[in-house]
Amino acid sequence: MDGTPLTATEFSSAVTAITGAFGDATRREIYLYVRERGDDETGVTAADAAATFDVHPNVARHHLDKLAAGGYLEIAVERLKGASAGRPSKRYRVIDAGSPLALPVRQDAVLVSLLGRALAILPSDQVESMAEEVGTEVGRSMASTLGSAEIHRSLRSAMEVVAEALTAHGFAARAERSDDNNLRIVSEHCPFGAAPIEHPVICAVDRGLVRGMLGALYGETNAEMKSSLPMGDAVCITDVSA
Repeated sequence: MDGTPLTATEFSSAVTAITGAFGDATRREIYLYVRERGDDETGVTAADAAATFDVHPNVARHHLDKLAAGGYLEIAVERLKGASAGRPSKRYRVIDAGSPLALPVRQDAVLVSLLGRALAILPSDQVESMAEEVGTEVGRSMASTLGSAEIHRSLRSAMEVVAEALTAHGFAARAERSDDNNLRIVSEHCPFGAAPIEHPVICAVDRGLVRGMLGALYGETNAEMKSSLPMGDAVCITDVSA
């Protein structure tokens, strides 16, 4: 920093960057775990973190990728010996365990706030369907970049792909069956932050993302959001049925 005072927007974005990286208790613990292993050049895998903190590997990978995206960790990609196919091994480590933390200024919160305000000025009887349609279109586009045009025969397998794609975009999502045997996608993190508290219609975008990706990967489905992190629930749950 050059000593120049931050503007209100820059300060807000700086706070968002810090809380986005370290506001989650598990993510803080995972970061400290990786940092404490700074002398280990092999680094930490998502499987290591998942086992250590008793979380789903997708959740551990989300936290590690979030820390890497913020510049707090670096990633080394290695293919396991003898493996000719499959996902390469990603190992995470701090660039310099002795260096102080950098606190980059990011504008994500501003963009999400603008999205919420833009939706808020639309007619109330149309805004939710419009927001979901936007999410659906984006979901279809995301599905087209997943590396396979094959239509999945199983709704569950398609949902696994969708959950992994959502996790890559900050949702920490997983596909599972509920106690009443319904298929659902559970997200433990909302990349939109607190914006949906003021503008709940943003959650319709999430629902559209799921519907759009599943429509491209499997076929038409019904997606209904049962709970939402921004509205005070423990996780976001989207029930899915063919």
